[in-house]
Amino acid sequence: MTKRFFLLLVCFYFSLNSLAIKIDYQLGMKTPNSHYFQVEMYVSDFKAKELEVKMPVWAPGSYLVREFAKSVNLVTAKDENGKDLEVTKTNKNTWIIPTKKVKKVTISYEVYAFELSVRTSFLDDSHGYVNGTSMFMYVAGEKDASGTLAIKPHASFSKISTALKSEGNNTFSYENYDQLVDCPIEIGNQEIFTFDAGGVKHTVAMYGEGNYHIPTLQRDMAKIVEAETKVFGQNPNKEYLFIVHNLTVPSGGLEHKSSTTLEVNRWTYEGSAYLGFLSLVAHEYFHLWNVKRIRPKALGPFDYDNENYTDLLWVMEGFTSYYDELILRRAGFYSEEDYIGKLIGTINYVESQPGNKVQPVAHASFDAWIKAYRHNENSVNTTISYYSKGQILAAMLDLYIINKFNAEKSLDNFMQKLWSDFYGKDGSGFTEDEFKKTLEDFLGENMDWFFDPYVYGTETVDYMKFFNGVGLKLVQSRAKVNASLGVSTSNQGGKLIVNTVYAGSAAEQQGISVNDEIIAVDGYRVDQEELSGIIGRKEVGDPIEVILSRDNIIKNYTIKLGGSNATRYQYDAAVEESYTKKFNYWLRVDLK
Repeated sequence: MTKRFFLLLVCFYFSLNSLAIKIDYQLGMKTPNSHYFQVEMYVSDFKAKELEVKMPVWAPGSYLVREFAKSVNLVTAKDENGKDLEVTKTNKNTWIIPTKKVKKVTISYEVYAFELSVRTSFLDDSHGYVNGTSMFMYVAGEKDASGTLAIKPHASFSKISTALKSEGNNTFSYENYDQLVDCPIEIGNQEIFTFDAGGVKHTVAMYGEGNYHIPTLQRDMAKIVEAETKVFGQNPNKEYLFIVHNLTVPSGGLEHKSSTTLEVNRWTYEGSAYLGFLSLVAHEYFHLWNVKRIRPKALGPFDYDNENYTDLLWVMEGFTSYYDELILRRAGFYSEEDYIGKLIGTINYVESQPGNKVQPVAHASFDAWIKAYRHNENSVNTTISYYSKGQILAAMLDLYIINKFNAEKSLDNFMQKLWSDFYGKDGSGFTEDEFKKTLEDFLGENMDWFFDPYVYGTETVDYMKFFNGVGLKLVQSRAKVNASLGVSTSNQGGKLIVNTVYAGSAAEQQGISVNDEIIAVDGYRVDQEELSGIIGRKEVGDPIEVILSRDNIIKNYTIKLGGSNATRYQYDAAVEESYTKKFNYWLRVDLK
């Protein structure tokens, strides 16, 4: 065999084996009021003797196994001649299809979609919304396959909004499965407007009526984009899409690489509520850098079958929560007093939570899958939010960096380093150890003093130390010790029901439980307001007589009231002159 002939054979072999599997989808919605989408999945150029198709169990950015397969019905398969193929379900989200010698398989199924949130899909006669992981199956082992998505909108729907690349005629292309499901789709008659900022064209698709004013949104959203792009010095997108749902009961926001979905109350566009909307815009937009590109290794490429664990959600969500408020200051929406008040309010909230002394923020990140989205009556006693606690730790790091580098560097510079060292280098993520080492390299010091007590421990942050570094004086105050029963209650159907019993409280120690109905105190029938009034007139240690019903059994208790005197933080508005440079650098307004 000649060398030339051998090389030709090798090339021929690799050309045969380089034929990549192709996966195309079609999405229909024949009867929107039924809330069913129809999906067809066309699989070709495969070599396997059987196809294993899966439906994800969760949506990236929302760390809870949601079992999307529960909404899938009527899974069938046919070959290229229309002949039925056997479909066998092997576990909760997996189907096996023997392919024998067929060249193309069409997999058909329907998805019931009637949960309107940023992490699920929805369809009715007003619009359709698709979050990809709750709609599109994938072929196991073939998530790198590219393909197209053809959308057949109902006749009453005239517009499609998505970050997927349009190929014309309501057909869109995707590079791989991760990209397909990372681009939510709004289908209906949404109002659409655009604005340019940060060198990027932005499209906003507004579903639902509300009191929004488009020129105001164009101006203010552009300010946020400009301020956030300035943090990193670059914006990785050429185009970006905001899908906004204006509702009565909203569900917040969910980030994607080139788009986001925001759900807000339809009357949110004025007063303090409008600042809340802009903060949500800032939060989700900041994620296009932090979590969608700067990320732990666990968060991409994704395992859609299982939980994806990381200790670093306090960075991904906490740092983003820090910036979503700071950006409003930099863009001129907050005064110095507004911003500092917001930050001190978050500190007071965290320090008032009993769970802050039980659950380290790194553990809160790791346990997001079983605790963060599954609050119960005892959660306040055992958990802390990695959003709020992470926000505080981000602020402390920012203050520390500004002080150490004499207002020549800030947390912005560390975020830029994460970008360049990881995503900017090869698109990779980092481990917990790599994150810590990168911070240590940036600061030029060992950071055990920060991570051990505050990230992996539950010690109270030395707030004075950090704030003093920019000349801001914090004052600790302990409010008057008030008598307290140690419960939260609500009026439910004419009954006063205990919702929470706080750890260490008089109620916990002396017999009251969650779900108890409080009937009377000191011989008087009470509602929520009357209970507060009686307790407010008492002193710590005073006894009260409580009549309650537990499972319709009447019980009588004599309870000695405890006290409630949480430490509160306040700040002195005066900044020492020698620290003015650092303080002003921290709370600078970049856009005017």
